[in-house]
Amino acid sequence: METGAITGYIDVAQVVLYVFWAFFAGLIYYLHQEGKREGYPLESDRSKHIRVEGWPPMPSPKTYKTQHYGERTVPNDFKSPQTLHASPIGNWPGAPLQPHNANPMLDGVGPGAWADRPDVPDMTYEGTPRIVPLRADGAFGVSPHDPDPRGKNVVGADGKVGGVAVDVWVDRSEMLFRYIEVEVDAEGGKRRVLLPMNFARVGNKQINVKSILGGQFAQVPGTKQAEVVTYLEEEKIMAYYGAGTLYATPSRQEPLI
Repeated sequence: METGAITGYIDVAQVVLYVFWAFFAGLIYYLHQEGKREGYPLESDRSKHIRVEGWPPMPSPKTYKTQHYGERTVPNDFKSPQTLHASPIGNWPGAPLQPHNANPMLDGVGPGAWADRPDVPDMTYEGTPRIVPLRADGAFGVSPHDPDPRGKNVVGADGKVGGVAVDVWVDRSEMLFRYIEVEVDAEGGKRRVLLPMNFARVGNKQINVKSILGGQFAQVPGTKQAEVVTYLEEEKIMAYYGAGTLYATPSRQEPLI
């Protein structure tokens, strides 16, 4: 037998290869199962009594200790408090949902869906709110080499002005801007809403937003506190602009061809 051979048919390299295959298969199983810690079991279109887990089954509950928000155990069979403001367009499982309300961007359907994240603000390592407006932290500012959004008109996809940028919200941990604060005209007077930076294009003269129309800024979900935004509020704000990519105009729901 050659060096490294255990028998005439098996050697060390072959054993190592088989061990690697077994390890890799176990790793795939583990990662696939860990991916079901949140969001499972799925809801069935056929019956509310059907528990959809798939294979492999959901993992055993595990408790995580967080720095600022206590302990969290998952999976935990959490039931979303959201009310579905939509109905299937067909009588078969998986049929697309048709929103009910006049403004489908608030229905939490399709690109406007949002997750039930905790209604608490994201915190820095030091325990202070992570995302705040510049007026709340003088250590940050807009670079003189970049256009300053403040004071510029915010223009929707229809070319109409939706509001005026009054401040910028900074992520103090990542040191980048997350939102533009926009003052808009709404029923009952002025109100301020947040515009995610990834939906905005800041120019030298104005800020362009393609996802929603100028008149739709007035209904952007707000925040409970003037200088703090929570995880849940961020979800709803992002969902509103995301929904606009499909529901802002009826034509966006039609085929491209």
